[in-house]
Amino acid sequence: MGDRRILMGVVGRPHGVRGLVRVHSYTADPADLAGYGPLVDDAGRAWTLAWRASGVAELRGADGQALDGRAAAERLVNTKLYVDRGRLPPPDDGEFYLADLVGMAALDPAGVTIGRVTVVHDYGAGTSLEIERPGAPALLVPFTHACVPHVDPAAGTLLVVEPDEMLVEDTAAEAAE
Repeated sequence: MGDRRILMGVVGRPHGVRGLVRVHSYTADPADLAGYGPLVDDAGRAWTLAWRASGVAELRGADGQALDGRAAAERLVNTKLYVDRGRLPPPDDGEFYLADLVGMAALDPAGVTIGRVTVVHDYGAGTSLEIERPGAPALLVPFTHACVPHVDPAAGTLLVVEPDEMLVEDTAAEAAE
């Protein structure tokens, strides 16, 4: 479904003056990020990563050269690091990668398609799904068991139960009529 790249980490702020950076790893064990070999950014540049301390890494470009000082590290802040999906193990039964959700049909509790997942957001406070709906604004739904109680990767569908808070605007509009 869509992009073959899986987001594995994001470069954070520089650490010190020698070109080290903080890296936020999305792997189950953050130390595993270095084991995926070359990671690729949005510009197509390849990077290898070696941990130097907890959350602090040395990045080397495809030429094998480490970042040359703090200024070089500052230019990489918020750089996303990806790995090709084919290099990851297949998920176990009943599991999936968040990237697998993109393109899935979002169904309401009655089984009616309300739209398609276009983006999976994760800003650190929890994952949310952006669902594009025909003829309506996009719907942003927290990716929690309460709002998305069922995901069926084989069928390419997920069940969406809109939180009551999201229905307030619709109720207010109906009351005004």
